[in-house]
Amino acid sequence: MIVSYKWLNEFIETGLSPEDMGHKLTMAGLEIEGMEPSGDDTIFEVNVTPNRSDCLSVLGIARELRAITGNTMKLPDHEVKDTGSTAFKVEIKDPELCNRYAGRVVRGIKVGPSPEWVKEKLEKCGIRSINNIVDITNYVLLELGHPLHAFDLNTLKGGVIKVGVAGKKNSITTLDGSERKLPEDALLIWDGERPVAIAGVMGGAETEVTESTTDIFIESAWFLPASVRVTSKTLGLSTEASYRFERGTDVLMLEAALDRTARLVSEIAGGTVEAIVDQWPIKAKPEPIKARYSYLNRLLGTDLPHREILDILGRLDMEIREEEGGFTLVPPAFRPDMTIEADIAEEVARLYGYDNIPTLSPLADISPNRSGVRKRELLAAIRTGMRNFGYHDAVNYSFMNPAHLDLLSLQPDDTRRKAIAVANPLRAEDGLMRTTLVPTLVSNLAYNVARGASEVRLFENAKVFINFGGELPEEPHRLGGVYWRSGSVRSLYKDDAEPFYSLKGTLESLLDLLRIEGVEYVQSQEPFFHPGKCADLLIGGNPAGYIGVLSQRVMEGFEIKSKQEAVVFELDLDLLIASAPEKPTYRPVPRYPAVERDVALMVDRKVSVADITSVIESRAPEIFESVELFDCYMGKGVPEGKKSLAFNLVYRSPERTLTDVEVETAHNKLIGSLVKETGGTVRGY
Repeated sequence: MIVSYKWLNEFIETGLSPEDMGHKLTMAGLEIEGMEPSGDDTIFEVNVTPNRSDCLSVLGIARELRAITGNTMKLPDHEVKDTGSTAFKVEIKDPELCNRYAGRVVRGIKVGPSPEWVKEKLEKCGIRSINNIVDITNYVLLELGHPLHAFDLNTLKGGVIKVGVAGKKNSITTLDGSERKLPEDALLIWDGERPVAIAGVMGGAETEVTESTTDIFIESAWFLPASVRVTSKTLGLSTEASYRFERGTDVLMLEAALDRTARLVSEIAGGTVEAIVDQWPIKAKPEPIKARYSYLNRLLGTDLPHREILDILGRLDMEIREEEGGFTLVPPAFRPDMTIEADIAEEVARLYGYDNIPTLSPLADISPNRSGVRKRELLAAIRTGMRNFGYHDAVNYSFMNPAHLDLLSLQPDDTRRKAIAVANPLRAEDGLMRTTLVPTLVSNLAYNVARGASEVRLFENAKVFINFGGELPEEPHRLGGVYWRSGSVRSLYKDDAEPFYSLKGTLESLLDLLRIEGVEYVQSQEPFFHPGKCADLLIGGNPAGYIGVLSQRVMEGFEIKSKQEAVVFELDLDLLIASAPEKPTYRPVPRYPAVERDVALMVDRKVSVADITSVIESRAPEIFESVELFDCYMGKGVPEGKKSLAFNLVYRSPERTLTDVEVETAHNKLIGSLVKETGGTVRGY
């Protein structure tokens, strides 16, 4: 907001120098970003925060000076003599979007240059002079903060103004000469036949005031801020009017602004002013706010007397009713930002003076929260571990494309379908809060592959948001990752492992790092994976996540043009952290030697390694120590539909050296149970 020091002094005589005035405004929350001399005047550049739309005018800043200094403020004369009647009509078809619309007809004007005092004030505030009518609407905009618009009355058809949405297939040529296709929900100003202005944004070229204009209709209205904001953003059209309307204007001030404009027009351009036309279908009242003296002083860290608090708020045009222990306050219409008790505390603080509030050290319990510390330590260990494994940390927005859930073929009852819709997404592709990390990680992969990356290793540690019907969604923590490499990757060290096993090995190393035991891998049923190249992870029998090769359909859906496999994983990070032991468990180095035996078992291909190891561990004798798969063969000599799995079994006693006889006896018994329960045959051991 650009404002003149001399113009401010027309509203309120403070006796302050420009420097002192700028300092006091800044300390009260209106930061003066710049001060520039201009002849006998000083121009302030004021940084007005988005919630203080009432300060986007000379009047608004003068109100602040009155509250700061306690001096008397005077308003410009806006009384106007009119004919007492008018034939012009106004109809509001969408009152939710336009709560109030007022206007006046002025006949017999003469359009020409503005007086020098008008030009000078506009130019100091960065607005060029056009003609006396347009300049007056801009002048009152700066003076009182309410946007106005003047139509050439003789170009309006039907003697009526209607306020309603655009509907289908409507366009308008605006004052800047551009033809604009209008969104269906854009609020427009219509005459009897066609749209003549985009409500709150810009007028139309066909009804523009020109040198030949003799009669005008002056508009002053209140439009819903959200409606103006959406229309302005959709059209890519921002104006001084839209800047104010989308932040909220004073529904009461619009009448004074209209009368002030009509008065100046009759004084400067001549003409006869007709009676006001004022449609006000929805009269919203500011909500009262209850406040307690004890709360205000506790929040501010002060001990202000009750009377001083009331005096401060009284200088802000607040309607106050005292009550036991506090008061009820009704904010004025020009302060829509005041809605809760803390807002009142802010007003008291800034006018009492932030520099007058004592600085006190806060009292806080600094005893450490062990669970919080432990979680941070484990998260740091996971990040470090994944980086050490060659993966890069990905940071994505917490949104996802609704279409990606369909692309992943998730069933209607899948938990990941319980998503929260974003009320005002920046784009349709970010319309949901994400319930899984997979879509964004795969999108990251697509982005890198499209730009010629030869290898992609990414991981992400973030929360997802799942709507189970509560007041707020649940926010489980997830660890996800993606691995892909092109066929042209060259390395000093040959790595023949398939991508699935490379990433699986990384996860196993991570679980070892966290000392998590009892991990099982079972066949996954996730619909976005390649069948047979995927697994679900169980920790202590609880679902902990999944890993798998993306199906070709998903790769194509994300436009990943590659014949190489891409592997993704997603783990329940909360379960991982809960499963990690708080302290490591140590065992002494075994005193007695181990005895190893190998066995190769031929089974049906549908029998998993996990099934076999589960049987071994459940039937194992006391001297059994461990089992490990070291070979999987499905070639010559193995019948179709079968596979040969070779295991290494280790036997050891903590008390003595085992004899060959007792090892053979225990081993043969275990193999017999294994053959019986799996239906396999022993190939030799």
